Amino acid sequence: MSGLSRLLQPQSVAVVGASEDPAKTSGRPVGYLRKHGFQGRIYPINPKASEIDGLRCYPDVRSLPEAPDVAIVLLGAERTQQAIRDLAAIGTGAAIVLASGYSETGEDGARRQRELREAAGSMRILGPNTIGLVNLTDRIILSASGALEVDLLHSGAIGLVSQSGGILGALLSRAAARGIGFSKLISTSNEVDLDLADFVDALADDPATRVIALYVESIRNPKTFMAAARKAARAGKPIVAFKIGRSESGAQAAASHTGALAGADGMYDALFEEVGIIRAQTFSDLLDIPAALANERKLGGRRVAILTSTGGAGTLVADCLGVAGFTLPAPDARTGAALRALQTGDHAALDRNPIDVTLAGLQPDLLRSAIRIVLESDDYDALVVIVGSSAVAQPELMAGALRDSLALSDKPLMAYISPHAPKAAEVLSRYGIPAFHAPESVSAALSAMWRVQARGAHVAGRPRTVTPTPVVCEEKGSLDEAQAKALFARFGVPGVREITVRSEAEAVEAARQLGPRVVLKLLSSEITHKSEVGGVAVNVAPQDMARRLRQMAADVKRHTGREPEAYLVQKMVSGAAEVIVGLHKDSLGTAILLGMGGVVAELIRDTTLLLLPEDGAALTADEVEAALRRLKTWPLLDGYRGRERADVPALIEAVLAFSRMAGALQGQLLEAEINPLFVKPLGQGVCAADGIAILQEASS
Repeated sequence: MSGLSRLLQPQSVAVVGASEDPAKTSGRPVGYLRKHGFQGRIYPINPKASEIDGLRCYPDVRSLPEAPDVAIVLLGAERTQQAIRDLAAIGTGAAIVLASGYSETGEDGARRQRELREAAGSMRILGPNTIGLVNLTDRIILSASGALEVDLLHSGAIGLVSQSGGILGALLSRAAARGIGFSKLISTSNEVDLDLADFVDALADDPATRVIALYVESIRNPKTFMAAARKAARAGKPIVAFKIGRSESGAQAAASHTGALAGADGMYDALFEEVGIIRAQTFSDLLDIPAALANERKLGGRRVAILTSTGGAGTLVADCLGVAGFTLPAPDARTGAALRALQTGDHAALDRNPIDVTLAGLQPDLLRSAIRIVLESDDYDALVVIVGSSAVAQPELMAGALRDSLALSDKPLMAYISPHAPKAAEVLSRYGIPAFHAPESVSAALSAMWRVQARGAHVAGRPRTVTPTPVVCEEKGSLDEAQAKALFARFGVPGVREITVRSEAEAVEAARQLGPRVVLKLLSSEITHKSEVGGVAVNVAPQDMARRLRQMAADVKRHTGREPEAYLVQKMVSGAAEVIVGLHKDSLGTAILLGMGGVVAELIRDTTLLLLPEDGAALTADEVEAALRRLKTWPLLDGYRGRERADVPALIEAVLAFSRMAGALQGQLLEAEINPLFVKPLGQGVCAADGIAILQEASS
């Protein structure tokens, strides 16, 4: 067995630094192993004790009767190093290091962490600074988390990997209270060796895991992480990730808007989109969405029925579903007639959706019949049942009716619990019915199910265009606007008609050639945000050019202290949409930024990122169109309120050309941006109106 396999399914466990006092952190692991049913061999190690919890205690690692599959190391950072050397020397499969005082503390800790890795040799390490690992499938508890004090831990189909030990304990305790089961829970923390990718890869092979949940602080190895995520996709196992750090400001690029618009967190969105990971928007989603996906029911469409006996709660859920893009059609004549036959009188509202069956909350047989009718209807793809106040006193009443209905259909069936009724949620979850305390959680869960269903398995390995042949560019450093647009045109992105000028006379002649109205711009490789120094004038007539150029020269000198040396005179473009296309690089990879452009790009901040393939290949047309459709301002390109539709096919081709340029120049191109890229009416093409490019020497 590999070290990772021995870690996940050990037959023998050594506890180094075990305490006789079960109240201490170092006293917990032995007790938890025995309490929760570990069937293997346990070896406590403590030179001051002969026995712990009825087990023989060993003075040191070298005294053990065998090399354990796993060792839990409960010593301080300094003593841990020697214990790791001893464990590796006798052939231990893996060590779990709980001690802190490593890379999270600064340079001395980082040095200590490097030494820890060296001491381990080929032995695998989980941690340091971890709370450990919990394998509920096989009842193997390798942790000191106080959350394990609970008597009943439900095993289930969700595998959790968290870069925070405290979050592991928080989710474990919350899940236990709600009846939600995990297969495995792993805290990777400092990741001196084993990291997120290793455990995503392992859980993709784990038959007990159907959904993978991740609590992410940072992804240290993007390439291996993406490979593991694609493996999970091929195995049909959705991944739900909660990534903290959304409020962090991205490192702004020196020249372009792209760095500020992309931000540090935007690249995680791009990476998750690339490999099909569902991003949890709230911490509660990290439990709610996997619980819904673990049921493996198929959402065939976006039509949802709400069955309620309390109107207000039904309206809450309906509102959230509507915002999320789901429809709530009223029952058709046949379904409505069947529902009306269940109860007489005018106290039920059965001709609308939410479907209000007032007495169902107290009559389980009536509820069973109503659920059956709705599930059998071809008008609905999913059913949400509102659990009312009866759940507080009689949690089994409605839970039993919902449980009995599961076999009627493979459509998603879930519950929204309106009152505070934690026992009802726990019972429903144990019966295999996703149960939520917030109406927003219902829409988040159904949205995730729809995304999994609609996205399919294409993220597991999408066809790519041919990888561009690397190109060496003669220029280097920051290019001026004319040079940048010439570079873009070389790869297939056309520019606006323009003339470079250096005098008033040349500017006036250029205006006459390109008029009747033109744009005058400062041309400089050093000043890229030209409008901020008075370096842009629009709608200039030829007769006004000389005066406007003199004014620009004065403004630029006042702001920068330098006389302009050259200008651009551009043909005016009107009636076009303005888009920004940019290149963004960081530790996660290289991405193309798309969004609404122009001078208000950073004000609107309506952007999306497309991660470029690791092999340098270009994007596909379908990917670019899907990204454009994610923009809130997409309707402006698609004929919003009667305006002419923009030439989206030409825009897509321009973005593909930009991505081919990024691939061909990936060793040289540091920054690139077109803002704005004018998108003319359908059939008239696109043109780059402004551009930035920064290149470095080609790598040898």
